[in-house]
Amino acid sequence: MLKLTYISHSSFVLNDGKYTIAIDPFITGNPTATVKKEDIKPDFIVLTHAHGDHFGDAFSLAMDNNATIIAVNELANYMASKGLKAHNMHIGGSYKFPFGRLKFTIAHHGSANPEGMYMGEPAGVIINVGGKTIYHTGDTGLFLDMKLIGELDKIDIMMAPIGDNFTMGIDDAVKAVKFVDPTLAIPMHYNTFPVIQANPEEFKLKVENIGKKSIVMNYGETINFE
Repeated sequence: MLKLTYISHSSFVLNDGKYTIAIDPFITGNPTATVKKEDIKPDFIVLTHAHGDHFGDAFSLAMDNNATIIAVNELANYMASKGLKAHNMHIGGSYKFPFGRLKFTIAHHGSANPEGMYMGEPAGVIINVGGKTIYHTGDTGLFLDMKLIGELDKIDIMMAPIGDNFTMGIDDAVKAVKFVDPTLAIPMHYNTFPVIQANPEEFKLKVENIGKKSIVMNYGETINFE
């Protein structure tokens, strides 16, 4: 069983009935977030990179809930230096956590914290939890190795950015879905700021036109998967 909640932007919360995992928990200062930071009680926090609209509330959520940060080595070291629990990983490596296996993938983007410090490579992440395999691409442009990602892990749910400018736009994101071949594609990273305006229904239609399933999740919406 898996409960998947879309906070907004690129922030999701996963719950398998025992563990809660927050991905890129950008809530405070997020103009599209409908939930409050206090509503989320994560056991683990996965960070794809250190930009403020992904790093978000990671510090306070980790501190308030004694949560473990999971991130690439440099970002995890930074979090640990602030007194937080962190599990260091890097791209291509996987580890079996209590909720299931997690693996970081490449992502074509950047990663520096709000103070401008280099925080290692940006990443996507594959998470096996609640009987599902999830691929959160992180912030990225389109890359051909997405085909390999889809071959190595049969992806049930793929979250792909569609807002353009900083990441893939709609057409590139549709091509990414074709490469990965997930069971379900969910758009993210759009309409939070004026520069990343995009129509998720256009993405959904174009994904359906290549024979795949897509759902546009509302902000704060939870979907249950058996």
